[in-house]
Amino acid sequence: MDAQPTTPTRPTVVDGLAGAIGNTPLIRLRRASAATGCEILGKAEFMQPGGSVKDRAGLGIIQDAEARGQLTPGEPGIVVEGTAGNTGIGLTLVANARGYKSIIVVPRTQSREKLDFLRMIGADLRLVDPKPLRDPGHYVNTSRRIAEELQAQGERVIWANQFGNLANAAIHEATTGPEIWDQTGGRIDAFTCACGTGGTLAGVARALKARNPKVRIVLADPMGSGLYSWIKTGEVKAEGSSITEGIGQASAAPGNLEHGRDCIDDALQVDDPTALAQIFDLQQHEGISLGGSAGVNVAAAVALAKRMGPGHTIVTILCDGGARYQSKIFNPEFLREKGLPVPSWLA
Repeated sequence: MDAQPTTPTRPTVVDGLAGAIGNTPLIRLRRASAATGCEILGKAEFMQPGGSVKDRAGLGIIQDAEARGQLTPGEPGIVVEGTAGNTGIGLTLVANARGYKSIIVVPRTQSREKLDFLRMIGADLRLVDPKPLRDPGHYVNTSRRIAEELQAQGERVIWANQFGNLANAAIHEATTGPEIWDQTGGRIDAFTCACGTGGTLAGVARALKARNPKVRIVLADPMGSGLYSWIKTGEVKAEGSSITEGIGQASAAPGNLEHGRDCIDDALQVDDPTALAQIFDLQQHEGISLGGSAGVNVAAAVALAKRMGPGHTIVTILCDGGARYQSKIFNPEFLREKGLPVPSWLA
């Protein structure tokens, strides 16, 4: 029997965009829970104003810059960032609400939907070719260079630096983690999610471990990323490849993730077919449309539940919605080209 609607905990009226970020519901994933005998719960970050968990990072980074006096609401300022897309969206929306401009540098290989959204909300979008992190043309290095050039010209500008800026993890420690704890009534046995910057995992991990050191924290990693190896061996060593966007690092652990390393207990690897199976199943049978990183997260939660055994409560992050990847993971031609399964309703 489906659960009855409950009274929302969010205030009826919130103060602007910032007030609308956070306090997302936990969704019980019925089929994953039934298959494992565990309670598998997804934090519905796709319900954020900008459509992803990265709204929190955008707010946290800009609020931190304001607290440091680097930016002042209502006065001219520029936010510069290199991103796979979602952090750029979160930063741009918060910047708009505060009266700042935004310059967002994105690899041109990211989904068309995210690029179109960034243009739509007014970001100064700069597309670059995909390069390894050591290359000066990498999107992160390009964004840092743009920020430095603007600073040299006397502009009031910040380089958001989501990978190394600990304000990213801090807002998850202050909001996402405590929300999960309160929503589960403290009855949580494990938390798992994938990492791009590591801010979500590190921040939630620190918040949960502070409340109960026995909560198990597990990094979920797509193929092609070296973070699984980093947790297991201390060495960042990547194997394989993945179509997922915005998660996984092939060359180095980001600063936010290193900040939370002492709270991470284990890691799991998830391949594309397994992640896609979860995405397609959730959409077809539970009406929840999600992007690729959420598929990795749910698949990891299922794998973790099977390891831990029935009766446990496991929480993960439903990072963003499927509409942001329509041209890729919901595109039969793209999937066939990659040798990946096509859902029956698209075949």
